[in-house]
Order: sequence, then structure tokens, then C-alpha cells
Amino acid sequence: MPPVSGGSRLMSLTKERKKELIGANRREAADTGSAEVQIALLTGRISHLTDHFKKHSKDYASRRGLLMMVSRRRRLLDYLKRIAPQRYLDIIRRLEIRK
Repeated sequence: MPPVSGGSRLMSLTKERKKELIGANRREAADTGSAEVQIALLTGRISHLTDHFKKHSKDYASRRGLLMMVSRRRRLLDYLKRIAPQRYLDIIRRLEIRK
């Protein structure tokens, strides 16, 4: 039986979208793991899942994953606010995250 193609891609970002988010939010040329990049990637996944729930309102397992992502993003934002308030303000303005 052939593997199902695109199974996990439905819940995650495409490679192109991920590269776009990293490029727009990185701090230097080789940056792929700074708080800003992690927040941007989580925001992309959160918005994707939010759209998913408009069609699949009873997908409770994915809803739990969404809540965990939101919590992780909140912790990263709190960390960034604590260590670099200006970077925090820049990222929430750039990603249009309300706070």
C-alpha cells in the first residue's frame, strides 16, 4: 500500500511558507531559531489551524495542539518582552498579534 501523501502537511506549513516566514523575521543571515522566528512560525501554524477549525469544528485532538501552540507562543512572547522590550513590540506589530 503506498504511503498517504500530504497527511501531515495539512496541519503544518509548506516549505515555501516556512522559508518566507523565517526570511521576514530573522535577525541575521543564518538565523532560524531566534524567538522572533519561532513566534512567527507558531503564528503561521496557529492561523492555519484556526482556518481548519472553521470547517472541522469537532476536531478536538487538533484543538488541543492549537492550545499548546498558543501557550508556547505566549511563553516566547513573555520571554522576549522581559529580555528585549523593543524586539517584542516590533514582532507583535509585524505579525499583528493583539495583546
